[in-house]
Amino acid sequence: MAKADISLRGKAYAIACAPGQETRIQMLAEQLNARVNQIAGAVGDIGEERLLLITALALLDELDASRRAVPGNKAAEDKVAKALSDAAARIEALAARVEGSH
Repeated sequence: MAKADISLRGKAYAIACAPGQETRIQMLAEQLNARVNQIAGAVGDIGEERLLLITALALLDELDASRRAVPGNKAAEDKVAKALSDAAARIEALAARVEGSH
C-alpha cells in the first residue's frame, strides 16, 4: 500500500492509497483544502469537525446535482453513484482521522 502526504487546514496527514494514486490524492486534497477554506470564510469558526461535515455535504450535493443532470444515462448514473460512494468513504475516513487527532 502506498501513501500520499497531504495537508488540510495546515495539518499534515499521510493517507494510504493504491500504488500510483499518490499524485491524484494530493491533487484532490488540494481541492478539498481550498473548498474547506472557502466554506470556513463563509461560516466562520465552527470547529474543524463541523467544518468538514459541511464541506462533505456541499461536495455530495454537487455530485448529486451532477447525477441528476444526466437523466436516462444508466452508465453515467452508476459511475456518479460509485463516485459519490467512494467520496463519502474517503470523507468519513478523513473525518475519523481528524477527529482522532484531537
